[in-house]
Amino acid sequence: MLTDFAEVVSPGSADERLLTSVDWDRLPRHLAIIMDGNGRWAAQRGQPRIAGHRAGVEAVRAVVDTGARLGLGALTLYAFSTENWKRPRYEVDALMRMLRKYLRLELDEINRQNIRFQTIGRIEALASTVRSEIARASERTASNTGMVLSVALNYGGRAEIVDACRAAMRKLQAEGKSADELSEEDVERELYTRSLPELDLLVRTSGELRISNFLLWQSAYAEIYVTETLWPDFRRVHLLEAVVDYQQRSRRFGGLKLVANAK
Repeated sequence: MLTDFAEVVSPGSADERLLTSVDWDRLPRHLAIIMDGNGRWAAQRGQPRIAGHRAGVEAVRAVVDTGARLGLGALTLYAFSTENWKRPRYEVDALMRMLRKYLRLELDEINRQNIRFQTIGRIEALASTVRSEIARASERTASNTGMVLSVALNYGGRAEIVDACRAAMRKLQAEGKSADELSEEDVERELYTRSLPELDLLVRTSGELRISNFLLWQSAYAEIYVTETLWPDFRRVHLLEAVVDYQQRSRRFGGLKLVANAK
């Protein structure tokens, strides 16, 4: 509610004006973000790509804080894809160092806001130092009951579907069933996001019109919102704009009857 933003939003600001437009009964249950544009942000300033990644940390703080204050059920951030290993080693190492630093510095605040932290993706391929930091954050926040913050690391939508199908098939085989009995529900029960609400809104920064192998299964009927804003410049006002835009849409889920955005 508006009172949850009283300490961080100035009277008469764009943030406050947008907050008055938010329908608190029609918030997306699960919002995911493709955080794109760090490299372009740095290039525009004549700086190395890693400078854009560092600047993007403030955007992460802004959306996590905003999501928690809005009362979102889940916020999922695309941090490192299975394809990102192709980047120069120094850039990959720097990204992992920043992740570890973020978790160390922000964990107290995440915990204070009753946020539950988790990761999705093939985490076993990450360095042990990164896995240890992830485990510490996950364990410390495991009993929190507020927004679930999922960070996608070594994540690929195709890889997730493959992993889910393999797990589902192993269960079928253990039950003496055939591949012909595999259902969508069987696969969904094995997705990385199986404990999260259905994805309602997918946001992409930097103006690119693609989903880049992110939450492919979950995006089937999600609303998509694209902003030209580069990720390091993304702040509370931009997230609120996305939420208000989402609330103005009519969702049909493949049918003809209009469906109100989920309460």
